[in-house]
Amino acid sequence: MAPTRVVIAKPGLDGHDRGAKIIARVLRDSGFEVIYTGLHQTPEQIVTTAIQEDAQAIGLSILSGAHMSLFTRVLELLREQGSHNVLVFGGGIIPEEDKAQLLKLGVGQIFTPGSPTQEIVDWLQGALKVNI
Repeated sequence: MAPTRVVIAKPGLDGHDRGAKIIARVLRDSGFEVIYTGLHQTPEQIVTTAIQEDAQAIGLSILSGAHMSLFTRVLELLREQGSHNVLVFGGGIIPEEDKAQLLKLGVGQIFTPGSPTQEIVDWLQGALKVNI
């Protein structure tokens, strides 16, 4: 069976990647194949990576306040590329009202600081319907 691949990305100008690296490691240790893109990625770079790596999900970590535009752009690019089946989720400093709007736009889930890492793993396994 092919590995379940997840791209973890830090879009925009935010330079704080500790949380993204923690999630990448937790997902890796839980059996996912993780592709970490590093800091300062554009939505275009993130979507290109996900398509090239045949990823089933993209996790965005955003602390900069640009979450509405960055999540929206990633979703738009996935649709434009015909990659509707790639699940987008994320985490960071995101107000509740924005979280609700992002979920309506098609983001699978938003995890805020302090979310238990096992909750993220469990959610992702359930959302992707994989048992790793």
